[in-house]
Amino acid sequence: MKKRLMSIAAVLFSAAGLFAQSAETAATGSSGIKYIAAALAVGIACIGGGMAVGKIGAAAMGAMSENAELSGKALPFVGLAEGICLWGFLVGLLIIIL
Repeated sequence: MKKRLMSIAAVLFSAAGLFAQSAETAATGSSGIKYIAAALAVGIACIGGGMAVGKIGAAAMGAMSENAELSGKALPFVGLAEGICLWGFLVGLLIIIL
């Protein structure tokens, strides 16, 4: 799995040179690339947040099945993992606006 992720990251970083522009053309017509960057920011953050919520939620449900008093201690961690998606959305929004 790690080898696959590293190869995908290498392809994405090597493809960044294809979109290189001079400062004059970047200021006038690079609106399409910022939408791709915003989509990547939101998509990767939501995939990571979903993986975290899945693992934390499964562990929290397992712990609560043995001891019901742990629900108040376990569920805030699920909310923290969901916050990753919110930060990805905010970064994507800032990319589009700025």
